[in-house]
Amino acid sequence: MKRLRPARYTLVFDGGSRGNPGPMYGSFRIQSAGSSSVIHARLAFGRGTNNEAEYRALIAALEALLADLERRGSDPAEVHLDVRGDSLLVLRQLSGAWKAQEPRMAALRDRARRLLERFGDVRLRHQERARTVAVLGH
Repeated sequence: MKRLRPARYTLVFDGGSRGNPGPMYGSFRIQSAGSSSVIHARLAFGRGTNNEAEYRALIAALEALLADLERRGSDPAEVHLDVRGDSLLVLRQLSGAWKAQEPRMAALRDRARRLLERFGDVRLRHQERARTVAVLGH
C-alpha cells in the first residue's frame, strides 16, 4: 500500500501598528507546496501594539488555514507547517526561548500555541524583514 506524503504549507505573517499603541493591521500568505493554492489576507485589528498585531496576524492565518483544511476534509495532524516571520519576539515566545511577561501577550502566545498544536509538524523560522515584505507585497 502506497503511503501518501503529508501536505506541506508555508505561512508568512506580519503585523504592525501606526503608533505604539495605535491602529493595528496585519497580513499573511499561506501557500501549499507543489500547488498554486494561496490564501492571502490584509487585516485591521483595532487598537494595540505592534507585537499584539504580529500575534493577531499569525492567529488569523492559522485559523484561516484550519478552516480551509476543514472545508477540504483534510486532517491538520497530517500537515507539515513552515511558519515564517520577522518578529523575533513572537517566534521566540512561541518556541519558549523567551517569556511573555505581560498578560495580554501571554494570552496571545497561548492562543497561537493551541492552534499550532493541531498541526502534525511545525517549524518556526525567523526571516529578514525585506523577505517578509517581498512575500506579502507591502
